[in-house]
Amino acid sequence: MNKFIELIENAESIAIFGHIRPDGDCVGSSLGLYNYICEQYDGKKVSVFLEEIPTKFNFLKGADKIMHEKTDAVYDLGISLDCSDTDRHGIFMDIYANAKKKACIDHHRSNLGFGDYYYCDPDASSTSEIVCRFIDMDKISKEVAECLYLGIIHDTGVLKYPCTSETTMQYAGKLISLGARSQYIIDETFYKVSYKQNLLTGRALLDSKLYLDGKVIESVITREIFEQFDAGKEETEGIIDKLRVTEGVEVAIFAYQLNDETFKFSLRSIEKIDVSCIAVAFGGGGHYRASGFEAKGNYQENLEKVLEMIKQQF
Repeated sequence: MNKFIELIENAESIAIFGHIRPDGDCVGSSLGLYNYICEQYDGKKVSVFLEEIPTKFNFLKGADKIMHEKTDAVYDLGISLDCSDTDRHGIFMDIYANAKKKACIDHHRSNLGFGDYYYCDPDASSTSEIVCRFIDMDKISKEVAECLYLGIIHDTGVLKYPCTSETTMQYAGKLISLGARSQYIIDETFYKVSYKQNLLTGRALLDSKLYLDGKVIESVITREIFEQFDAGKEETEGIIDKLRVTEGVEVAIFAYQLNDETFKFSLRSIEKIDVSCIAVAFGGGGHYRASGFEAKGNYQENLEKVLEMIKQQF
């Protein structure tokens, strides 16, 4: 941890990278660290490179400073957050690769290990929790606290997933004491949904199917369904959690179509099935009970492969 802070102190220019299709933990950890460095180390050039983030996260300090386009600039230090592989940096992969020094901080069990400085704790609830370990918690502002609290909340399902530990709860409590608006962040970014989300969720639940004697539930949103409801991938958030809590289900599979030949799969398990090894087999990754991947080719054929892998684990 001291080495990581030393890297920051010795760098004049710092670039922070998250993963493609940034979620709450990715955005929260990236902006949390960005704001902390800006507040504690005056004069450093700090940039965050991410794809467009969900609009519900725009209240976070620094959200309007996120860079969405590539640059030829070479940074003294590149910091990868919440990424199991450099491919997850998307179009910003080369900027990270060209940084003079590189650091990687993550909590995905499927992390490949990269960077001059590497720290991965698969037992941590989130990358935001790990960032809390690395910084001086007595010096962070309300704005930094809200970023990190949002990240923890989203990767723990509001502190209910098995990855939530006593330490996670302690950090969450500390962040609230520092000014993080718990009710606002939870209601506005986790529970509140648009009308389009309701319609898309309803369609996904109506079209869902049970497999393996009711132990697996599956649903898919095609491009035709997206067009029917004038909706996009942003409106799919939360659907997998609705499927997961179906009585008798051990594994939930949700997918949506990205283009003519590619589907994005999300996998969730309750207890018995390690979905991370399934995701890795398809070139993806994640956690024991929550993972994902993209697959080209016929959707039904890929689904059958996933079901067979689940069946073998049972």
